[in-house]
Amino acid sequence: MDRTRWPIDEWRLVETAYDPEDLGLTETLFATGNGYLGMRGNAEEGRDTHTHGTYVNGFHETWRIEHAEEAFGLARDGQTLVNVPDPKTMKIYVEDEPLLLAAADLGHYQRWVDFRDGQLHREVIWRTNNGKRVRIRTTRMASLTERHLALMTMEIELLDGNAPIVVSSQLLNRQDGTDEYYVSSAAMGEGFDPRKAEAFNRRVLDPQASQVCDESRLLLGYRCRESRMTLAVAAEHRIETECAHHEDISAEDDEAKHVFRIDAEAGCPIRIEKYVSFHTSRGVPVQELADRCWRTLDRVVARGADRLQEDHRRWLDDFWDRSDVQVAGQPAVQQAVRWNLFQLAQAAGRADGLGVPAKGVTGSGYGGHYFWDSEVYVLPFLTYTLPYAARSALRFRHLMLDPARDRAAEMSQHGATFPWRTINGKEASAFFAAGTAQYHINADIAHALIKYVRATGDHEFLLDEGVDMLVETARLWADLGFWQLNGDKSFHIHSVTGPDEYTTVVNDNLFTNVMARANLFVAVEAVTELQSSDPDGYARAKSRLTLDEHEIEEWRRAAEDMYIPFDEVLGVHPQDSHFLEREVWDLDNTPNDKRPLLLHYHPLVIYRFQVLKQADVVAAMYLAGSHFSLEEKRANFEYYDPITTGDSTLSAVVQSIVAAEVGYHEMALRYFYAGLFVDLDDRHGNTTEGVHVASAGGVWSALTGGFGGMRDHNGELTFDPRLPEDWTELTWPMSWHSSRLRVTVRQDEILLRVEQGDPVTVAVRGEEMKVGEDEVRVPLDDQGERVREVLHSGPRLSRQRAGGRHINATVPHSWRDASERPPVQPVDVTSAGEEQDEEEIQQVVPHEHEEREQEREHERAHEEREQEDPHEEREPQQ
Repeated sequence: MDRTRWPIDEWRLVETAYDPEDLGLTETLFATGNGYLGMRGNAEEGRDTHTHGTYVNGFHETWRIEHAEEAFGLARDGQTLVNVPDPKTMKIYVEDEPLLLAAADLGHYQRWVDFRDGQLHREVIWRTNNGKRVRIRTTRMASLTERHLALMTMEIELLDGNAPIVVSSQLLNRQDGTDEYYVSSAAMGEGFDPRKAEAFNRRVLDPQASQVCDESRLLLGYRCRESRMTLAVAAEHRIETECAHHEDISAEDDEAKHVFRIDAEAGCPIRIEKYVSFHTSRGVPVQELADRCWRTLDRVVARGADRLQEDHRRWLDDFWDRSDVQVAGQPAVQQAVRWNLFQLAQAAGRADGLGVPAKGVTGSGYGGHYFWDSEVYVLPFLTYTLPYAARSALRFRHLMLDPARDRAAEMSQHGATFPWRTINGKEASAFFAAGTAQYHINADIAHALIKYVRATGDHEFLLDEGVDMLVETARLWADLGFWQLNGDKSFHIHSVTGPDEYTTVVNDNLFTNVMARANLFVAVEAVTELQSSDPDGYARAKSRLTLDEHEIEEWRRAAEDMYIPFDEVLGVHPQDSHFLEREVWDLDNTPNDKRPLLLHYHPLVIYRFQVLKQADVVAAMYLAGSHFSLEEKRANFEYYDPITTGDSTLSAVVQSIVAAEVGYHEMALRYFYAGLFVDLDDRHGNTTEGVHVASAGGVWSALTGGFGGMRDHNGELTFDPRLPEDWTELTWPMSWHSSRLRVTVRQDEILLRVEQGDPVTVAVRGEEMKVGEDEVRVPLDDQGERVREVLHSGPRLSRQRAGGRHINATVPHSWRDASERPPVQPVDVTSAGEEQDEEEIQQVVPHEHEEREQEREHERAHEEREQEDPHEEREPQQ
């Protein structure tokens, strides 16, 4: 990051210079939200904008997905987050000259988001073309105490001379393009990217109401044309000034305005407060939502802006007491850590019965959909810092159980099949190979559920609602899998896709099998516990779920005999049953302009290679770490890390955690930085679409689980730290069984103390202890084994392979016609059964006009590299 523009401040993200070249990025970085309502960091003036955006979590439009080739069971209903009416616009005119930042003569500019008060601030001193200097201060927030409220303030003061000033404060339906400054996204340089939200070529929001009430309030109301969801937004303004002024107010279908005309005088401050209330529903009439907006405004306006801002800050004070991770002596890291944690508060703090979208409420990327990202990356943070928010997110999944049952039936399966991406509970991914085939979503939800229950002791939730999800997901696995009896009695799961979307529809995906096994075991455990602890509750569940006791034994057997692939020759767990048979993608020689691969190569090209979009086996080793030995984890990490592109932002944080555990400390730190700065430094080039919320959650896990060594397998809280060499101290609070535990890791010790609640039992490197109010100090001899090597991005393949097969590492070519292809070389075919010597691992780069001699040179270079000093550091593939 350019620290002349982005200075280091441990509690703020500060921008000291305006730059119109990265508006999309800064609009995301300075977005404000509360989990329900979110506003991008657009300028108040409404101009010089990359992507206008105001979003309400879950408020979406639907459309019929048109498939070029029809097939039974394909996803039918597309869902996309709607850009709701924009309340941010407050245009300023001084002597009829508009403030436009890109053209303005700015004597001072500073914009910042304060992680403690939770507001976006901006201060500018503008010299008009007529020489007048004007100081303008603004604030913006989505209240964390008043869920339906957005609050904006503007303070204007002429520093010299008098002048007429006009402030036009507006509500604009930008979704349907009525803003007079609307510019289509295609004109902003946004090319094709499947990660972007779908765009509509028709009207989305049908007007239902536009009102001016009591000559001080504005209201707009809409209904989505297809989803039939309804929305009302209302605004009320307050002005404080000694200057003479006049107000005009009006409302039309897609635009409402409150215009202030002020005879401004030097030294006479002007303060305008804008209170905006949003209410949405799946079908409640707009007029009822309007009434809710009026009631919200009645309550909040009477309290005043100062009180609302104070309440907002108190909420955040409690949030930081529960969640602040402190990295001593690393101010740049500390700033970035707090920015990421603040994004989690903005994405989930007041979601209140809704899920956590992949972009939170900061952008329209991925159409506002909920993915498995929430359960695996965000819920751990919520479980250990804001348990009530984790419970809310899990209850939201429970509300999706009936659609998941319907989807399973459509897919000819028993139980429930939770969707890969959705807003309303129905599968929204038209590409089933990388979507519906990700059955592991079931196990991810079960994983998050049982982690929550074990960490909080909330057995009431488990037995009332959680058991339904566990039973239905277990039924899916029991039905989807099958028993192989020809000499190997094991339970297999075929035709699925794991987290790695560069390998789809495979047999015995390791991640899926490992997580499904855990899902089956916890389902057995939950039902058995319910049967013994609450016979009446068990009877009700048995009737409600039509549960057959023979099912429970079937789940147990399937879990115990689940097939977990392992290759004895390479000493690694294959990602799936055929993964190790494929050629290896040569990432070392893949041009940067061909990244990410999914934007430059057809899926079928990618599927033929050993290449990963994101950690798959490595992720399984973190989530189900107690099922792998340290030696297995290291071998798997060393094999898969060099062929992982990191094209998914979900990857770096998991790679960091496992790298730290197996001793690759330098790589752990590098991957941590990749996740920590994925948005702040726009490392994937798509932060314009919104914050990568899952990566932000993964940052917390990388700190506490990677460097802090925290694990909670099977309900036991353990620590085995791996602090980076140049870090002196890492400390964090966490909830465990209704107590708040503070953990401090130093190079030579770990300190544990219960700040609130009863004593808790933990283990440090196998030594169990009880921790209470008195601090427990445990000496540490080391921070685990340190492997000095940094893995390069070429494949680390054994020179011995079953059958003696030669495996090439290549980059798929892009020859456009036959004249460009190199001559075909004769192939030496070894007869079947003939014994072969050690396998040669070839590095071949067949792209463009490369000839065979160049390929041989590359082979020799690769062999030399394999013989290099193992302690020499090499850059990992990010």
